[in-house]
Amino acid sequence: MPKAIDTIIFDLDGTLLDTLTDLTNSVNYAMERQGFPVHSEEAVRQMVGNGIYVLMDKAVPGGRECPAYSSCLKDFREHYEVHKKDFTKPFPGILEFLKKASKKGYQMAVVSNKFDLAVKGLCQDFFHPYITAAIGESSQIARKPAPDTVFEAMRQLRAKPGQCVYVGDSDVDLATAQNAGIPCISVSWGFRSREFLLEHGAGSIAGSTEELWETLENMA
Repeated sequence: MPKAIDTIIFDLDGTLLDTLTDLTNSVNYAMERQGFPVHSEEAVRQMVGNGIYVLMDKAVPGGRECPAYSSCLKDFREHYEVHKKDFTKPFPGILEFLKKASKKGYQMAVVSNKFDLAVKGLCQDFFHPYITAAIGESSQIARKPAPDTVFEAMRQLRAKPGQCVYVGDSDVDLATAQNAGIPCISVSWGFRSREFLLEHGAGSIAGSTEELWETLENMA
């Protein structure tokens, strides 16, 4: 009998990829260009999850009201496009998990609030051929926690909501899964702690890819 769950839709940053150092370096490049204070990795960890516009809103003194906000955003994007793979790498066990899931017949997608070109490039570089749909932030689609990117992933994979599970590391991901009407498995190795995830309503939390696999198979 076929599995009830056969489609996994992942968040990217903090779930599949550890991108924090490269994000921090690009944020601080933009800050230094304008003479603003730089941020620690831990500070940037708390800023990410809602896309680059919110990230820079939090990083720039005065946020979007700052006259230099647009310049910082431009500097960040240009720097990150060149340096997005300097230190970025999959979290431990991720490639093995994707390979195993693929062999077991799961189809997999990524939806992210990172800008679309970077999402597609990183997925191609790190996760080909396992991730077959990769959707990021663009003017054509509403970003998470709106469910639109999830629905687009379902459309591309020809999957129905009852076949899908969402895997992410943040409150944004929990809200995205809820808005899309699909179950969510949270992971605690990313940008938010287990305690934070519990406070924001997480029902299933995996602390390792082994725990993620066990939870997934119990749902399928």
